[in-house]
Amino acid sequence: MPSERAVTLGLAGAGRMGAVHAETLTTLPTVATVVIADADADRARAAATDLGAEFAPDIDTLFAEQLDGLVVATATDSHPALIARAVDAGIPVFCEKPVAVDIEGTVAVVDHLRHAAVPVQIGFQRRFDPGYRAARAAIASGRLGWLHTIRTITLDPAPPPSEYIARSGGLFRDCGVHDFDMIRWVTGHEIVEAYAMGANRGAASFAAAEDVDTAAVSLRLDDGTLATVSMTRYNGAGYDVRLEALGSRGNAVVGLNHRSPLESVEPDHGLPIGRPYQEFMDRFRVAYRRELAVFVDVVTGAVGSPCGPHDALEAFCVAEACELSRHEHRVVELAEIHQRWIRSPLRATHRSTGESTTTGRARGPKPRTC
Repeated sequence: MPSERAVTLGLAGAGRMGAVHAETLTTLPTVATVVIADADADRARAAATDLGAEFAPDIDTLFAEQLDGLVVATATDSHPALIARAVDAGIPVFCEKPVAVDIEGTVAVVDHLRHAAVPVQIGFQRRFDPGYRAARAAIASGRLGWLHTIRTITLDPAPPPSEYIARSGGLFRDCGVHDFDMIRWVTGHEIVEAYAMGANRGAASFAAAEDVDTAAVSLRLDDGTLATVSMTRYNGAGYDVRLEALGSRGNAVVGLNHRSPLESVEPDHGLPIGRPYQEFMDRFRVAYRRELAVFVDVVTGAVGSPCGPHDALEAFCVAEACELSRHEHRVVELAEIHQRWIRSPLRATHRSTGESTTTGRARGPKPRTC
């Protein structure tokens, strides 16, 4: 059951994603206080002033507060240290994906947390989207029969700045991990092999960063289900994120509605089109709010983490397999990636709930009185 305890949360990072999280946190009824810090102290102060939150001039001051939980929305290269510092202090953590900039860093964080009792939640917001949750329930119920195909797409309307591309880790690691996580989560099965192709038809900055602006991926799951993932940075019609689960008795489609940027050219069957989604915040606003509401329940111990670092690592492993496949033009088995990078088995994810089987915590919020 969700907790009614009021908590104090720290927010590290007041940039674009941090600002969104700050606004959400200050409106959650079970959050009593939000303390905001950022590498740019003026930006943190401005955000705190605008939202009626508290301000911390730096990270050390933030950690000196009596925090019940910490939300991390800083630059990716700072994630590992902040996660470790919070967990070592007994503070539950929500961290935006990715856990680290590369697979080595992600494995190091998972290893550091392997015996920790403090919960860590990674921000794969699609797990909280109503459509994806409905598709997962439909598959689990058996209503679709046995699955034969999963199709996912993530199509950005325009590329991010070239500076971002250069440090993003590439299309598979930056963008595809959401699709890989969703395929694992909605089906309850692991991805066992991958074949990926990429292309550059747009800005030269992608090739300069050894990245691609468009990719097509074929995957096989451990039960034989086939999956495809299509990604691009150049979908001029709008932001388009969908998943199709196709079974022997039925199907479930996520992301198909009046705002999907699709134009039917059939003369008698045009789809009703409203204002197309233009960015991820527009499409996943509800999901972002719900994931932080759940994190408050994680902080109070009411629930376990619904998406731990081990889940992020598995998605990252699939991205790594895709990158290797693209470069070497071959099918890559996930076992090859695991054998190379993971020194001991990952903690299991409970397939019926999607929650980590490790739910203990070192400390909880102090009871508050009215």
